[in-house]
Amino acid sequence: MSKITITSPKHCADKEGLKIKNYKKIYFTFSAFFITILLLILVIWLILHPAKPQFSLKEVDIFQLNLSGPNLNSSIQLTLLSKNPNQKVGIYYDEIQLYATYKGQQITGDTPVPPFYQGQEESNLITASLVGNALPVAPSLGYELGRDQIVGRLVLNLKANGKLRWKVGTWVSGRYSILSRIDYQELLFHLCVYASIFGIHCYMHILKLPVEYFVLNHLSHEY
Repeated sequence: MSKITITSPKHCADKEGLKIKNYKKIYFTFSAFFITILLLILVIWLILHPAKPQFSLKEVDIFQLNLSGPNLNSSIQLTLLSKNPNQKVGIYYDEIQLYATYKGQQITGDTPVPPFYQGQEESNLITASLVGNALPVAPSLGYELGRDQIVGRLVLNLKANGKLRWKVGTWVSGRYSILSRIDYQELLFHLCVYASIFGIHCYMHILKLPVEYFVLNHLSHEY
């Protein structure tokens, strides 16, 4: 003869309450662990406080800057000095693209720079050839270019899009970068260049290099 067991409603309620307590305990344990990790990362970040990389222009040559109708052809060779000012933090540079603009218009294509790592207080030279073939430009650019040729001075903006990661010991952060207007994360710096123009080939005479700066509209973290 089989034994029939009847569970009382009170027993069921106690069992259900025990389950909920266990779930809460697990939830709070994981939450506390996660918050502890985040606080640890924040403390390390505040103590080290990584400084932004510094860029300076070493050499620029403009071999071609020719306007033919609505299109512009350009060829620019440049050398930048990149410096990591941090004593305890290394920097990984990822997917850097260099290009030049004139009067707010892009006059070269995007030139990729191979990814590289920069150790603490280390400096690296970056050399790139910026080329633009039949790039469409606004009609007003021809007037501006002609006027600057008469004056004998040309002002260019050199820009770079990219992503960087911080390295502390064996730990490497996710990618930190700037969010651009087209939702592309970018590292952006401007370097003003002054050139004396002699025909097609331009001899670059650097009169002044302003302090480099970053446009930090929004700092995002990519895992």
